[in-house]
Amino acid sequence: MKKKGLMITIAGILIVVVAGFTYNQLRTTVEDETNPEVIESTLSNEEQEAIAEQEKIEAEKEREEQLRLEAEEKAKAEAKAEAEAEALEKRLADIEENSYYIGKSGAKVWDTQTIDAIEVDVLDEKTPVYVSAYLKNEAGEIIKMEIKSDIDSEVVIGYVDADSVLKSLSDFIVRPIEDVDYSAIQKNESFESNPKIDVKGVYVTGHSARGERLQDLYDLIDETELNAMVIDVKDDNGYLLFYSESAEKFNPEANNHVYIKDMETFVKDMKDRGIYLIARIVTFKSPIYAKANTDRAIIYKDSGSLYSDADGLIWASPHDRILWEYNVGIAVEAAKYGFNEIQFDYVRYPAIGNKGRMDYRNETEESHTATIQSFLKYAYSELSPHEVYVAADVFGWAASALDDVGIGQQWEGISNVVDYMCPMMYPSHYGPNNFGLSVPDAFPYETIDRSLKDAFKRDSNLETPGMIRPWIQDFTAPWVAGYIRYGVPEVKAQIDALKANGINEYLVWNAGNRYSKNAYIEE
Repeated sequence: MKKKGLMITIAGILIVVVAGFTYNQLRTTVEDETNPEVIESTLSNEEQEAIAEQEKIEAEKEREEQLRLEAEEKAKAEAKAEAEAEALEKRLADIEENSYYIGKSGAKVWDTQTIDAIEVDVLDEKTPVYVSAYLKNEAGEIIKMEIKSDIDSEVVIGYVDADSVLKSLSDFIVRPIEDVDYSAIQKNESFESNPKIDVKGVYVTGHSARGERLQDLYDLIDETELNAMVIDVKDDNGYLLFYSESAEKFNPEANNHVYIKDMETFVKDMKDRGIYLIARIVTFKSPIYAKANTDRAIIYKDSGSLYSDADGLIWASPHDRILWEYNVGIAVEAAKYGFNEIQFDYVRYPAIGNKGRMDYRNETEESHTATIQSFLKYAYSELSPHEVYVAADVFGWAASALDDVGIGQQWEGISNVVDYMCPMMYPSHYGPNNFGLSVPDAFPYETIDRSLKDAFKRDSNLETPGMIRPWIQDFTAPWVAGYIRYGVPEVKAQIDALKANGINEYLVWNAGNRYSKNAYIEE
């Protein structure tokens, strides 16, 4: 019995082994038949090529379909963007066409357009309104306007007489100059790489920038609210802060006198201290250039001799486009070195009593202000790609005078085309009884306050005025009859006047670069 059972067991094992062998062999055979490599080995070359070609066609179809879908999405996005751009353009055109300002005498607002309308309001001059409907008489003349506060408002304010509104703020300019541009200008809001800040700066000469005074100025900024320097890049004599390629091209002699040899290190030191850098460029009082180019300098008509100012410095003609290129070329170089802002000083004509004696080389017969404005427009277009701001120094009195102060500095004409207006509101520079003050120099707070209020009024005549950042006085002016000594209280008085008028920026002038430190320490 035991042998028989053993035989059965052995037989069972053999069956299992054989069965297992057969299954594994079968599985391997099946797997081989479905294995691409095995299949490929059993196909002819022609069959393999046909399969590969079919696979290539299928892949190409998938790629084409993907490209088609991407093209459709791109076309949809472009169409949407185009539609949005067209809608925006239409909206802006609508706003431009139907926007007005209440005129110089204000305007009564009526509840209806009928003859028995009731007065419901009175709007002050320069109030902006949007006209939602024009009401005409039988002759087709607009006699009344239905107004809203803006294009998106659903509330009608009422109706005003057509002759009580003006189309542009520039219509409020008392003495507009025919060839000057007062229209809205696209300005630089703030560069990401060079954000606008509240600047509180001091003037620094080339001598101070390269000498022992620089450390004192560093200490001044470290210990006060001051955070900026206005450094002579091209000074009153035409000397340069650094070697200039622009000077090499247009005025090589200017490169014979430069203050800083290693500009990279100089600027890095400033930047490491967090100092905002403003490049002061004396623009049209350019004696080195004028001496080398007498055919482009201002001359006396009768004698042909060069004009020179009280300092004995000769002036080039503001009409000279080559001089424009020279000055702006230097400004571009300053921007590349890392200056945050370019400030054009003496961006004007010399103050001459009898202008009829002078030959300004004005071949285009443009007005003084139009010439200055055109230069600043040119500078703005050349400098904006370098992400620097453009500022113009003007006489403080330009904010109060209705004309161009005789030097091409009509306030609206310049404010309209720069980022910053820097009026020199030094109290010592105003004459007796200006602003009703016997000696403005003796009234630092009142002089700044009243001058600023005039500046605000002038800017209200523009859609895009420059920001106001005044120059103030940290020096004593003994040449002024009735002057007072200037120190901490007098400087603080000027700063207080600025703050009281909402101005938190200023620049401080002292020709020797010696400043009243305690005036700039916040209490």
